[in-house]
Amino acid sequence: MYIYFHQRSISFRTEARPLPPMPIRARQKASSFPRRRSSQLWSDTVDSLSHELSTKEIKRQEVIYELTQGEKQLIEDLSLVKKVYYEPMLKLDIMTESELGQIFGTLDSLIPLHEDLLARLEGLRGAEKTVQEVGPTMMDWFPCLEAYITYCCNQVGAKALLDQKKQDRRVEHFLRLCQESSFSRKLDLWNFLDLPRSRLVKYPLLLKEIQKSTPPEHPDEEELPQAIELIQRIITEVNLKTGEAECQFYRRGLCYSEDSQRVPEIQASRFLYCHGELKSTKGQKLHVFLFELVLVLTRPVAQDREGPAQFQVYRQPLPAAHLHLEDLPDGEPSSSGSFRGAFTGNDKVKNCFRVSTTGRSKSQSHSLQANDSFNKQQWISCLRQAMVQSRDRQAQTSHCKPSERLSPDPALYNNIAELNLNSDVEIQQDAQEFLWFLLDRLHTEINRRPSKRPAVMEIKEPTYTRFRYSTKRQILKGAI
Repeated sequence: MYIYFHQRSISFRTEARPLPPMPIRARQKASSFPRRRSSQLWSDTVDSLSHELSTKEIKRQEVIYELTQGEKQLIEDLSLVKKVYYEPMLKLDIMTESELGQIFGTLDSLIPLHEDLLARLEGLRGAEKTVQEVGPTMMDWFPCLEAYITYCCNQVGAKALLDQKKQDRRVEHFLRLCQESSFSRKLDLWNFLDLPRSRLVKYPLLLKEIQKSTPPEHPDEEELPQAIELIQRIITEVNLKTGEAECQFYRRGLCYSEDSQRVPEIQASRFLYCHGELKSTKGQKLHVFLFELVLVLTRPVAQDREGPAQFQVYRQPLPAAHLHLEDLPDGEPSSSGSFRGAFTGNDKVKNCFRVSTTGRSKSQSHSLQANDSFNKQQWISCLRQAMVQSRDRQAQTSHCKPSERLSPDPALYNNIAELNLNSDVEIQQDAQEFLWFLLDRLHTEINRRPSKRPAVMEIKEPTYTRFRYSTKRQILKGAI
């Protein structure tokens, strides 16, 4: 679920996207790598379509061909990354071998995996370039994708190191020249490094499209659902392990000025909902982390080029189970201060929300400002999820006996707050279904406890109106 997101003001997991176009420098020698992807269809590769093929079967063959071509393109891209980025930077001493190893991770090990699948898929094509069964092949190959756990978990630290190394002029200059070259298709190095993860989440989508065009009597009709279920379990496991690695990475970067800031919820959290930059009431930039069980406000610590990112914890962390959230309308000042000092002219305050808590220590209230309305809504959505899940978790724990807490009911693993990242429990919900589950759970929670809604959302009829009216009637009756 991860919303797994680092270069923007708020970090959510997203697909790799091309960066804005940049001017292309003149090249004396044409690149051997394709500048654009071919949009060739399966039907373009066949001399003449057989009249025995139905429209549905043609659609099925097109999707299978797209699956095959996708493997071929991924192999080309991963090979390009090694030849154009890794090897030149190593030979030119732009980065050390150790640094390149951290950034590229186990990328080399993924190329043979996809070459194997490509060979299998091409071997399935018959004399008329049609494929009969694809389900058994995918079922047999998918377990190899567990290698993605190591690669994706390494990406958290790899992205941080790459961003840090870009401060070096030689590194920045080399990467910019590569991005401006025709072979890059306007993608930067990180876009290429993120391609395997993007490919991973595409497999269930492609298989579902193949399933839609598969007739009931076809042999694939039984195999495809099993293959889809298997790849979804693998994706879920990769996401959980990656979330755990991300949580540990940023947790290690926290610096505490007081021991009281080391609240147990930080160490108990197993993933991050999101993190990114927000502004305080004084216009001060804060880096905010929403862990599974706690909201932590920090200030980035000045660091040298060689050291990892450090974040100084600002004020006391706010446990998610005791959080209160308020969406501030545009132009409304906060109760704990004013944003006006952070702006000049007549700019109105926009995209703000307030978080507060009362609990084991003195109450706190922080009014925070996002960069834009989209980031604000992402923060509010994640905060609401964290609040609901943390309160549910707390309620379940308080009603369980000590022995039950050690061995929770497996049914509780359907709740994101109860996910054990080190277990072998098989989660069979894909990312989209899981998101709908969270939103539905949030809706149910809000409707079940209307009294706990923010005061600004409640509309009550003034009680004094009825009192005055009834009093007036009594006086009139007395007069009669």
